Amino acid sequence: MKLRGLYAITDSKLLADGRLLPYAEAALRGGARLLQYRDKSDNDARRLREAEALHGMCERHGAKLIINDDAELAARLGVGLHLGQEDGSLSAARALLGRKAIIGATCHSRLELAEQAIAEGASYIAFGRFFDSNTKPGAPGATLEMLEQARRQFSLPIVAIGGVNLENAPGLIARGASLIAVVHALFAAETANEVERRARAFSELFTTS
Repeated sequence: MKLRGLYAITDSKLLADGRLLPYAEAALRGGARLLQYRDKSDNDARRLREAEALHGMCERHGAKLIINDDAELAARLGVGLHLGQEDGSLSAARALLGRKAIIGATCHSRLELAEQAIAEGASYIAFGRFFDSNTKPGAPGATLEMLEQARRQFSLPIVAIGGVNLENAPGLIARGASLIAVVHALFAAETANEVERRARAFSELFTTS
């Protein structure tokens, strides 16, 4: 699977009240290529149930499920994993999940972190935040110039995250982003139909770039 397009990231606080599954499926209908399940709670039974449901959705839509910061859950379902800098060893996760699993790494705005992630077996490298972010307002900033340098330096797919919306996403794609990771600008919608419309609009940016 070519890692290019919309990377939809769920948010447990944003998608409370039963909206997670219908909103996630709407994003997949709209063309999301990767779907990250992000839930930092300790309700293991609910997390497993939701992740299993999301996995089934992704398979139906030809997308890939990525679990945030839980290598054991990713291994149990046979899906991908995303690790932040404080989320454990990427090389250990690669050993656990096998060579074919998609494993991504947060690199903030530091190219040396990307070099380390690649050496440890990352499938993609994620930089950000590029713009003001609702999800991670205090995250270190990244620049478009850094993104261009990363594209020149690395051959792996590059994810741009942090305050991404339909207005600023084209600039990120033009400067080398393989995937645009979107949380609030996708899922902070009134209806599932609106989520699908937004996802389709994000996805179409890649057909014209």
